Amino acid sequence: MQAEAIRIIHEEHHALTAMLSAMRGVAERLREHADPRDFDVMRAILLYIDEFPERLHHVKEHEVLFPLVRARSPQTAAVLDRLDAEHQRGEAAVRALEHELLGWEQLGASRAPRFLESLQAYSGFYLEHLRVEESEVLTAAQRTFDEADWEKVLRAFQGHRDPLTGQTPEALYEGLFRKIVNQAPAPIGLGSRA
Repeated sequence: MQAEAIRIIHEEHHALTAMLSAMRGVAERLREHADPRDFDVMRAILLYIDEFPERLHHVKEHEVLFPLVRARSPQTAAVLDRLDAEHQRGEAAVRALEHELLGWEQLGASRAPRFLESLQAYSGFYLEHLRVEESEVLTAAQRTFDEADWEKVLRAFQGHRDPLTGQTPEALYEGLFRKIVNQAPAPIGLGSRA
């Protein structure tokens, strides 16, 4: 159970890391040439981040993984408090990026620098957040969890699987994931428009 739970968490983290990379690739294409198709795929990526990592993955961490780690490794309290606070700010950060993207799309290139700076800051913040989760939280879990703990974590993380980890998307999200995969640049998608 431990290996499977950790595998799922790592897969979801890797999917988000790849999505952040794809966003930077789409942003670069937009910076070079503001193609409406790239604005469209950027909005799809931001919706993905809002729907899956923000509303599903983080909830599983906040409600299941973090409380178990806190109970088994009290010395991790400060790190867990920080990560929980970052989760709280995550949804607002996505909304701010969506707004700045809309400003660029609707008001023109003068709004591009604001979006690009915010995207860079958001990406850096998120990569550091994931690094801390893996290096400190998962390490503490591996050191202290028993089989019952891992069963709770596995059950929680098996509930809603991220389609970008190879799982079949729910019908509601099929079009969204088809758009991302077909239009976003590698590593997440097949899009290669120059």
